[in-house]
Amino acid sequence: MNGYLMKEQTITRGADVFVESFTPENRYGVIFEDDGDTAYFYALEKDASGGDQRILDALHIYEADDEIKIADDETGKEGRTSKLLIVWSKDWLKCALVIDGYCHALFDFEGQGGYNINEFPPPNGFWTKGDRKLSEEKIRQFF
Repeated sequence: MNGYLMKEQTITRGADVFVESFTPENRYGVIFEDDGDTAYFYALEKDASGGDQRILDALHIYEADDEIKIADDETGKEGRTSKLLIVWSKDWLKCALVIDGYCHALFDFEGQGGYNINEFPPPNGFWTKGDRKLSEEKIRQFF
């Protein structure tokens, strides 16, 4: 994947986690959130003053109950430890969510598109209006 690694964090799936990344070049940003039950990846835009933010799109990543539960040796909690990466394209207009070496979601801020593996939720009509299918071809096209 060709771009800038802006965040790298070890997470435990099904445990509360909040990871954000904003570009240094424009007003766009992303947030990965696992609330303990469900994980989503959000596309955001800051207003001109940089104070307020609005959500442009949200992509479902996983349900904690769907994940394989194994004992984590470090915490003793159930869950699966994963390596999360947030990678921005060199033009700062595309952003990918990579978990355990696999791209799970991608936002194209220029083309106003959000793409993920399970194509859920349906496009919001406000920002993403087309197909949500994340494919290897799309990943290669953007990165």
